[in-house]
Amino acid sequence: MTATKGLEGIVAAKSSISSIIDGVLTYQGINIDELAEQASFEEVVYLLWHGKLPTQDELDGLIAELGQFATVPTEVIEGLRLYPKASNSMAALRTVVSSLALYDSEANDMSKEANLRKAIKLQAQLPTVVAAYARIREGKEPIAPKQGVGIAHNFLYMLTGEEPAQVAIEAMDKALVLHADHELNASTFAARVTVATLSDIYSGVTSAIGALKGPLHGGANEAVMVMLDEIGSLVNVEPYIQNKLNNKEKVMGFGHRVYKNGDPRAKHLMQMSRQLGELKGDMTLYEMSIKIEDLITSQKGLKPNVDFYSASCYTMLGIPRDLFTPIFAISRVSGWSAHILEQYEDNRLIRPRAEYVGPVNQHYVAIGERG
Repeated sequence: MTATKGLEGIVAAKSSISSIIDGVLTYQGINIDELAEQASFEEVVYLLWHGKLPTQDELDGLIAELGQFATVPTEVIEGLRLYPKASNSMAALRTVVSSLALYDSEANDMSKEANLRKAIKLQAQLPTVVAAYARIREGKEPIAPKQGVGIAHNFLYMLTGEEPAQVAIEAMDKALVLHADHELNASTFAARVTVATLSDIYSGVTSAIGALKGPLHGGANEAVMVMLDEIGSLVNVEPYIQNKLNNKEKVMGFGHRVYKNGDPRAKHLMQMSRQLGELKGDMTLYEMSIKIEDLITSQKGLKPNVDFYSASCYTMLGIPRDLFTPIFAISRVSGWSAHILEQYEDNRLIRPRAEYVGPVNQHYVAIGERG
């Protein structure tokens, strides 16, 4: 047996949920470009879970259920008040999702119907949790979710306490669509490994959040914004990036193991970044990002990935930097849930082998004789 570092090139599962073929991302066979331009996030959630786009009645039913379950147990909100104000936002989210299982009477019910309901609860409750966490740490009271509006609208409302502009809702909704699923990425694989033991969906999503927390996965968009803050202005872009390149330092938000000719999601986020800059009357972040892309692409041949322009988009929506990755989770829980449900349908324990590279022919030595 020979190990493949990072499992690169290894096919570990069969799935009908999403695909990346010749640089084209699809959800259930529908090109991401079509979905980003035409579908709502709720339509995409239904598509990922059921393998088809919903009828109007089916979509209305899902939206109603998401609204029904969007309220988080009081005990969980009270628990958020006890977290340190400086706690890591993804660590907080990981803890909350684990605790949600304690207040769900169906947590250990492994029937297909109960698992789908738990998927709906998690999708509905994560936006409420993230918004509540953000407000509590600022000394503000959480805002209850509204009924009859989409997840993007509701999240921005619960976060700020104000009705969001339509452009902001559309931008948030498109970001959620673009982040919803991405084949067998690290967090999705973590979720499938966990539930392949027949553990519950809450355990699977908690595992996924733990994987998403890392800067090589979900944390990359936050690192992009750190870079933009350090650069500060358009005139500083070239010397800053050139110094990074000269010192062979990684520039976050560029390149992708799967995409060799560019991440198809990036262009949609670039357009959103421009539109939000125009809405705010401040094109600085957009223009800085464009300049960085030009430099990196021309000198390194690398193109931006989904994280690069999402950083400026979220910032212009008024979202704190350390909430970028939790927002990623708000979207990706749709994909995680789809993969978890799929794993349950045709389950086999995921248990790969390791290539042993340690010493051989060793023997036990009595403690008094050890050197």
